[in-house]
Amino acid sequence: MRLKDKVAIVTGGGGGIGRASVERLAREGAKVVIAEYDAETGAAALEAVRQSGGEAIFVPTDVSNETQMQALIDATISAYGRIDILHNNVGGSTLNDGPITTVSNDEFWLKMRVDVFGAWLGCRYAIPHMIAGGGGSIINMTSVNAIIGVKGRNAYAVAKGAIVSLTRALAVQYGEDGIRVNCIAPGRTLTDRVLARQGNRKPTDLKDSSHLLGLITPDEIASTVLYLASEDSSKTTGQMIVVDSGLTIQ
Repeated sequence: MRLKDKVAIVTGGGGGIGRASVERLAREGAKVVIAEYDAETGAAALEAVRQSGGEAIFVPTDVSNETQMQALIDATISAYGRIDILHNNVGGSTLNDGPITTVSNDEFWLKMRVDVFGAWLGCRYAIPHMIAGGGGSIINMTSVNAIIGVKGRNAYAVAKGAIVSLTRALAVQYGEDGIRVNCIAPGRTLTDRVLARQGNRKPTDLKDSSHLLGLITPDEIASTVLYLASEDSSKTTGQMIVVDSGLTIQ
C-alpha cells in the first residue's frame, strides 16, 4: 500500500496503459480519478477498481478541452480535497501520421492538442493544488519516438519531444515546491489499440527482434508509473525513464 491516502488522476484511464495504471495505483491504496473520453471504457475501469476493493471516480474528459480539464481538477478536489499524483497518459500515434511533406496539418494539430496541450492543461490546473498539499508527482507520457528517428510518424515525434521538454522545465520550475516531474518513454506496448492493428494475431505471436526482451505489456509500464508515483522515487525528477525492452540501445 505504497500510495495509501494519496489521490491520483490518470488521463486516458479507460484503456491500455492508462487502465493498467488506474488498477495498479488503486491496488496500492490510491484514490483514483479516471479521466476518459470514452464513457464505456471509463465506466468499465471504474467498475474494475470497485470490484477489487479500490476507490475511484470517473470523470468524462476531453483533455484538449480547457473547460473539461478545469472541471476534472474541480471534481477531484470536490471528491477528495487534494491531488498528489497526476499521470498525463493520453496520447498515441495514429495511422493518419506520415512524413512532414504529406501528413495533414490537421493531424499535426491533433497531436499537439491532445498529447501536448492536454498535458499542459493537466499541469496548469493541478499544480496549484499540489503546492497547497505540500508537493506531489507528475508523470507524463512520451515515447521512444522522441529519442530515435522513425519514418512515418513525424507529427507524433514532434509532440512527444515537446513532452520531454515540458517535463524538464516543470521539474526545475516546481522542485522547490516539492513537486517531482518525470516522463516515461515506452517502446512498442501491447495496448488494445496496437493489438487491433494486428488483426486476429495473438499477443504471443507478435515478434519484434528490435525489442530484446520481447514486446511490452501495459502492466509493465504501469509498474514504472507506480515507481514514479511513490516515495520510492523521492529524489527522481526531470527524468525520462525509457521502458523499451532494449530498443534504443541497438
